[in-house]
Order: sequence, then structure tokens, then C-alpha cells
Amino acid sequence: MVKILNYLWRFWLLLLAFVLTITFGIPVYILSFNKKHYKYAYKFIRFWSYGMFYGMGLRYEITHLSDQKIDRNKQYVIISNHTSIMDIMLTCILFPHHPLCFVGKKELVKIPIFGTIYKRICVMVDRGSARSRADVYRRCAEKMEEGNNIVIFPEGGVPDDTSIILDEFKDGAFTLSSKHHSPIAIHTFVGLKDIFPFDSSKGYPGKVKVYFNGILEPSDSPKNLKQEAFIEIKKTLAKHAI
Repeated sequence: MVKILNYLWRFWLLLLAFVLTITFGIPVYILSFNKKHYKYAYKFIRFWSYGMFYGMGLRYEITHLSDQKIDRNKQYVIISNHTSIMDIMLTCILFPHHPLCFVGKKELVKIPIFGTIYKRICVMVDRGSARSRADVYRRCAEKMEEGNNIVIFPEGGVPDDTSIILDEFKDGAFTLSSKHHSPIAIHTFVGLKDIFPFDSSKGYPGKVKVYFNGILEPSDSPKNLKQEAFIEIKKTLAKHAI
């Protein structure tokens, strides 16, 4: 019975995504053709994100673990742990003044309806192509020159082994920060792994806990940045995970 309810809930996701994508996807599609207009397209992306997140019965509560503040006049590389497709919507909700561009897997474009929005707001990476992976830094640099902020989930994806609390970080976000002297804003998401997993037979409406860990200033050592960020998120998960 529970699985049937979950499948119905996920079917509602498809209906909701269809309606919201038709409503907000058209202006996003049109506005995002002109790079200068992406900041306007981003407003519609946030409306879409709000509709998807709250429309699925989700909500969030944020706790600041640092006294540092996000400066609306600065550009950031933004990272968090990655456990759910809703990580994308939640990140958009959290950053109203910083147009976001995500670095994500090319395969997600194939997800019905969601892929329509996804490919307009992402630097897509074919992880099976060395050329595609190497070209990410150039494309991200172009996005930042256009005034956007880059979101990277440094785990590189969601592990198939659900017992893994936090997978090993890839270098991308930290190399990008070092090369372009961009601070790294860190959040930890707690709860989405259970509330909205990729497994369609599981999940439930509920509250996600968001922890703002603070900001790492750019460094000449991406390795040190990566280690510091990993320790910070892992510590938060160990302390606050459900």
C-alpha cells in the first residue's frame, strides 16, 4: 500500500512538472537565448523551483553554523552534498540574488519534462568523455563572466550504495575556485536522501534541514579547499543526520 501511494505521489510529480514547465519553461527558454537576459530567466526558474519543491509537500528549515553572510554583490562557487533531484530546486530557492548555473550530468537531460529546464540552466558534462570533462572549466568561466554563479555537487553524483553518507569529492569545484578566485559557499542538506530519493517507490512529504556551513575563501591549493569542505559537510552530517 505504501509503495502504491509513493508511485501516485511520483505521478503527481510528473503532472506538476508538466504544468510548471509549460508555465515557466517558455519564458526561461526564450530569455536564456540572450546571455544578458539570463538574470530575468532565473526569476522564472526560481518560480518553477518553488512550485516543484513546495508542490511536492516539501519545506525547509535553515540553520546558520557560521556568522559569515552571502554577499549579493559577489560571485560564488556553491557546493553541497547531493542526495536527491530536489537538491537543484532547493539550491535555487536558497539563492534569490545569485543567478545559478549548475554543473551536472548530461544524462539528466533525458528525464521527462525536468530535462527541458535542466539543459537551459546547466553546464552539462559527459562523464564518459575526457574532452567534455576538460572543457568544463572553460564553459564555467564563460558563465561566470556573464555574471552567473556556479553550482557543483562535488561528489559527482548520487552513489548507488545508499549507505554512503558522503562520497569522495571530485576536484572540479575547488580547481574552479582557485583558478577564478571565487569564494566557495557551503551548504549541507539533511533529510532529502530519505524524503525524496531517486528510488520512485520511496519517499514522503516532509521538512528538509539546511545547514549553512560558511564560506571558504579561494586558495592556491584546491586540495586543501577540497579537504576542508569535505570535513565540514561530513561533520555536519554526522552531527545532524536523521
